[in-house]
Formats: sequence, C-alpha cells, structure tokens
Amino acid sequence: MEVVKGLVLVLHFIGLAGIIGGVLVQWRSQTRKIDALVLHGALTQLVTGVALVGLRYALDEPVNNPKIGLKLGILVVIMALAWVYRKRESVPTWVWAGIGALTVLNIGVAVLW
Repeated sequence: MEVVKGLVLVLHFIGLAGIIGGVLVQWRSQTRKIDALVLHGALTQLVTGVALVGLRYALDEPVNNPKIGLKLGILVVIMALAWVYRKRESVPTWVWAGIGALTVLNIGVAVLW
C-alpha cells in the first residue's frame, strides 16, 4: 500500500508542476492566458489529493482535517479562476498572478503546517 501511496503522491506533484508550469510559461508574454495545463493540473491535484486522504484513512493514519480543508479551499479557488478564464484570449494580470500565488500558498500550507 505504501507503493500505491507513493505513486499517487508522484501524480499529485505532477499536477502541481502542471499548475506552476502553466503559470510560468506565461511569464514574459504580453497577453497572458490560462493554459489547459493549469486546469488539468488542478484537476489532477484534486483527484490525487482526495486519493491521498482516502489512503491515509484506509491505512488508519492520522489526518489533519483543517489542513486538508484549507488546501481544498485554495484549490477550489484556483480551479474556479482557471475555469472562468480558460477560453479568454487574455486574462487580467491579477488572475494569472493570483493562480501562481495561490499555488505557492498551497505548497506552503502543505510543507509548513
């Protein structure tokens, strides 16, 4: 079961890389847009995050529910921004920067809490 948990965690990191990569690829662009990579990365994070929590419950390991709730809330905001602005030719800088900042915040919550 530890191997499965490790593989799901790797997929979770790939989702994270998708969000960060989708934001960073727009760094120097004059007109920024939301890549499909951002939305797919967020969906990957959601599915694998739920799976990781489920595996912790299945293995009878402790789960920090407030931390998971906060991370889920941040991810929902990221997904909402990506969904609303996904088909626009250009997005406001605050949307692009907000997705990046919220992703870094989610990393901070995961590591520091």
